[in-house]
Amino acid sequence: MVRAAIPTATGRARSAPLGFAAGGAVGVLGGMIGLGGAEFRLPLLIGLFGFAALSAVILNKAMSLVVVLTALPARLAAVSFTDLGAHGAVALNLLAGSLLGAWAGASWAVRMRSATLYRVLAVLMAAMAAALVLTHTTALGSLSLSLSLPLPVRVVAGVVAGFGIGVVAAIMGVAGGELLIPTIVLLYGIDIKVAGSLSLLVSLPTMLVAFARYSRDGSFAVLGANLRFTAIMASGSIAGALLGGLLLGTVPETVLIPALAAILLISATKVAHHAHPDGGAVHRPPRLR
Repeated sequence: MVRAAIPTATGRARSAPLGFAAGGAVGVLGGMIGLGGAEFRLPLLIGLFGFAALSAVILNKAMSLVVVLTALPARLAAVSFTDLGAHGAVALNLLAGSLLGAWAGASWAVRMRSATLYRVLAVLMAAMAAALVLTHTTALGSLSLSLSLPLPVRVVAGVVAGFGIGVVAAIMGVAGGELLIPTIVLLYGIDIKVAGSLSLLVSLPTMLVAFARYSRDGSFAVLGANLRFTAIMASGSIAGALLGGLLLGTVPETVLIPALAAILLISATKVAHHAHPDGGAVHRPPRLR
């Protein structure tokens, strides 16, 4: 019996079960900490499946979008619309910056040399590891700035923070919850459970803007060429996230968080090694006119 094969950007073939299993592993890791886990999927797309940096980012963005759309109903069911509506201004404040940041980040990504993009991704993965540790080892509520900052300053800070998060989410192809949730808690003093749902309301339109910008570049063709692979890995991520949610709390955070941070740092090192010393000529389809 011949296994179904998935072509990748480098011409390698990977089995459908491997794609599903890899997505599932990412989903479990993310589900165990209440996130989507896209930051763990990106290095797999580059290192295991052999996609070039920009292609990996675009595929990661597509899968992240599917995962967020799947998670949104469940998160909205967990938090009432009344609670979310009370904080609608917070979402709009962050969106004012994140939508611009998403467009800018995607624009920068498609213009970067491959070597530069690999290095940027490596730095951002290391930053994500630091954010992961900070978020899960610090009582964020006790650090809230919501009472110490005047409203105009907080609004400006929200736009600036949103812009930065939009840039990072677009360049890495992630939803950005790892950054949005602590920002919402710290800047606005909102309960972390409500912040998790609010982050999805911000990340979804932010991702759509980045996705729209990537669709204007010739490299977006990688999605059409690997649509089956994307669907299989995204399905694995969704299934893994459900399993990870069931396993939530089974592994102590004192063990889990340092282990996940170490995985991100090791992945960052490996991704950085993909940056070629020749200046990183861009190897992707010509830009669409």
